[in-house]
Amino acid sequence: MEISVTLIKELREKTSAGVMECKQALQEAGGDLDRASEVLQERGLAKAEKKMDRVASQGLIEAYIHSGGRIGVMVEVNCESDFVARTDEFKALAHDLALQVAATAPQYISPEEIPQDTKLNPEEVCLLAQPFIKDDSKKISDLIAAASAKVGEKVIVGRFTRFELGK
Repeated sequence: MEISVTLIKELREKTSAGVMECKQALQEAGGDLDRASEVLQERGLAKAEKKMDRVASQGLIEAYIHSGGRIGVMVEVNCESDFVARTDEFKALAHDLALQVAATAPQYISPEEIPQDTKLNPEEVCLLAQPFIKDDSKKISDLIAAASAKVGEKVIVGRFTRFELGK
């Protein structure tokens, strides 16, 4: 099946994947743009899993103060290189994570951090298990995996803290 250049360009703009990856995904999906996007996402998540043994010692700290000054958040988001940490995509991810922490007040980063003897719901207390506040069909872990696939490096949440007046 011949895939048009305009279809490849449209998928590339939608996913930021490489030209050849877009062409292969479109061929695999039979020219269906939505299915090709899903194929690329699946491949990206597989690539992200391969990067989990790498060291992510670079990154940035994002600070967010909610209007009225009653809630403040600091989030450390790590990646492998300072080049990636300076990209707009990485900065947007860090800001979205700070907003998430401000809105949902998680206690832990991942479900593995929950003490064994407690019966806490990971979706309520773990940042990575929570649905994303801007799109509840995605979890924060999916958001980070997608960012990792897009930038081609390991991306993790190093730590966070949330301050609220009176608490």
